[in-house]
Amino acid sequence: MPSVAQHALKIDSAELRLVRLELLTPFTISTGTMHEKIIPLLILRSGGLEGYSEGVMDPLPDYLDEQIPGAMALLRDALLPQVTGAAFENPQALEPLLAPWRGHQMTKAMVEMAFWDLWAKSLGRPIKTLLGGSGDAIDVGVSLGIGPVAETLGRVASHVEQGYKRIKLKIKPGHDVALVAAVRGEFPDVALSVDANSAYTLADTGMLQKLDGYGLDYIEQPLAWNDIQDHATLQQRISTPICLDESIRSVKDARKALQIDAGRVINIKVGRLGGYLESLRVHDLCAAFEVPVWCGGMLESGIGRAHNIHLSTLPNFTKPGDTSSASRYFARDLIQEKLEAVGGRMPVPEGPGIGVTPDWTFIDSITLSTESFSG
Repeated sequence: MPSVAQHALKIDSAELRLVRLELLTPFTISTGTMHEKIIPLLILRSGGLEGYSEGVMDPLPDYLDEQIPGAMALLRDALLPQVTGAAFENPQALEPLLAPWRGHQMTKAMVEMAFWDLWAKSLGRPIKTLLGGSGDAIDVGVSLGIGPVAETLGRVASHVEQGYKRIKLKIKPGHDVALVAAVRGEFPDVALSVDANSAYTLADTGMLQKLDGYGLDYIEQPLAWNDIQDHATLQQRISTPICLDESIRSVKDARKALQIDAGRVINIKVGRLGGYLESLRVHDLCAAFEVPVWCGGMLESGIGRAHNIHLSTLPNFTKPGDTSSASRYFARDLIQEKLEAVGGRMPVPEGPGIGVTPDWTFIDSITLSTESFSG
């Protein structure tokens, strides 16, 4: 991975927007139902170039303890005033500015990822190349929200027909074994996993052991979002591999989890980990442990989705990620290009940076607020 640009890149100005993007259909997981996606967008500018990123935190602390109002405040009051007017030779040079602030990984990721896009454009290179990735397409799977079993069977059939490489079912107490049994009965050979979003405890071990009989690739984050130790206990009691998501906020978390066998698959979400640099560290650590990784999704627009696609070109991303077609979620995306999977493969956007272009006419029409920052 190149360590320096040709010269330091000065951030001339920044723009922070909040936009509302309607979902085509409600998306339900164990913690609730989403009808729309409120997205903080960040634009960093330097010498006529622009770098883009989006925040993946929720309006309220649902997935993790981070939330949009706090993220906007941290960006407004601390991070963007420090960044604008400053010059950085590479993303590593930006990291010490972000590191002192505790937590808020998703917020810090917005700044780091927008700078990566800007830096890559200044070099005329796609982000995948600077990360050390390769290839022009990646395998993708789908994540299906909670719904009636009969309806879910129809959705599984549709996505299997489209060639998606993995089907992931959202589950919760009372909506688990019967659902998995029905899907496995209809689709005995499909690559199948489940995601609990922290809905269970060790008291549910008996139920989770029943899932061992259905040939699941993994059970994602069955226990508490801030727990690693209990996952290690559960992994000793079940044969299905546990995949950790919410519990992994840093490479230190990943190391501790792998050392005690708390999970045998890791979901890398670049926002959850604070950006590309920490994602690279987790990727490399997992490779050293011979533990596979994949890229999870947070219902991103095309901007965040493009970032995820580039990250997924790294060699240890050996399991299909949640970077499926944007048209599954939105009637109209925030970008001009179409990010659409073909036969379960998602093309990597071409061109410098993340390789996609914002649709500013549409973005202007759904913008809730705009703030500008200059050096």
